[in-house]
Amino acid sequence: MRTLPSALNWLAIATFVALSGVAYGVAFYPESPKYIGAIFALFCGMPLLAFERGLLMPRLHSRVRLLPTPAYIPIALLIDAALISIGFAVAGNLLRMIGLTQGSWLDATIPQAEVIIYALSVSALTVLVLRVRDLLGRDVFISLLTGRYRNPVPEERVFLFIDLVGSTAFAEEYGDLRTQQYLGSLFGTFAEQIRRHNGAIDDYIGDAAIITWPLNRGIKDACCVRCIFDILSNIEANSDVWRKVYGQVPRVRAALHGGPVITAEIGVDRHKITYFGDTVNTTARLEGLSKTLGRGVLISSDLADLMTMPDGIDAEYLGTHAVKGRGREVGVVALRDIGETRLRRPSQLSLNLGS
Repeated sequence: MRTLPSALNWLAIATFVALSGVAYGVAFYPESPKYIGAIFALFCGMPLLAFERGLLMPRLHSRVRLLPTPAYIPIALLIDAALISIGFAVAGNLLRMIGLTQGSWLDATIPQAEVIIYALSVSALTVLVLRVRDLLGRDVFISLLTGRYRNPVPEERVFLFIDLVGSTAFAEEYGDLRTQQYLGSLFGTFAEQIRRHNGAIDDYIGDAAIITWPLNRGIKDACCVRCIFDILSNIEANSDVWRKVYGQVPRVRAALHGGPVITAEIGVDRHKITYFGDTVNTTARLEGLSKTLGRGVLISSDLADLMTMPDGIDAEYLGTHAVKGRGREVGVVALRDIGETRLRRPSQLSLNLGS
């Protein structure tokens, strides 16, 4: 079920691309069946979008993205045009072989200039929307589009604070630029698992990341707990790569808490959805308490009581602790993985880390 949002996203993208092909056919080839344009659009557009998302030829995609902008733009355009041309030739010859289109082999293989320009335009628009969505996060992007939080809304959410241990020492040894690359790689590994567990990255603050779920989604199947331990397992599975590239394996502290918040859209020139309330502050204090208690992952007992912990996760109750800025003490539970590592396969980390 965790892959369902991704599948629905690609279905929506494919539908938009197909409709753009139908629109092109209606405008320039009104006598042709509408599905012909849709087929050409899918064959031309989807490989390009898959490449832009790093799913097709990921090594080449990673290398191209590292290029400086003056080189990136023309090379990316050449690759996109090549993918469109290949997709057009495959679709054209396939349709010609099964008798759905007429014309010469050359007409079915070589796209006209306006076809490439139109396909590039549609793909550029789609990529722009996807990148804005990536920048804001899926949930925030949809909420901003629908205006859901234009007026403040009370709701219940789960928050996960993750903080990198030792970032100051790393910066002193390697410098700010290398530290930024280190954090970028680490946050990239966070994102992969957060998507798998249907969470949303709310913000990055220095060397810390804030992740959130609606309460029901976060506690279902202990999704928020599985997320942090899959992040830890991912780091462990790629420990050799981290040592090779950055000289050390990241260590993180994390805290989980959930409860009522007020969610609202704020800003004028730049809009942002933000969360107000004691729940957010308590999560931040719990993350700080993890250092004092010497435990890697803490969760409030209030949130832990709403879930059944996954197999292999040990929950140790540490009693109640005073939390700065809160009128009452908070029950604290330490979590640790005592079972098999839950994420054995390495990710494409070696392709995404800086050199």
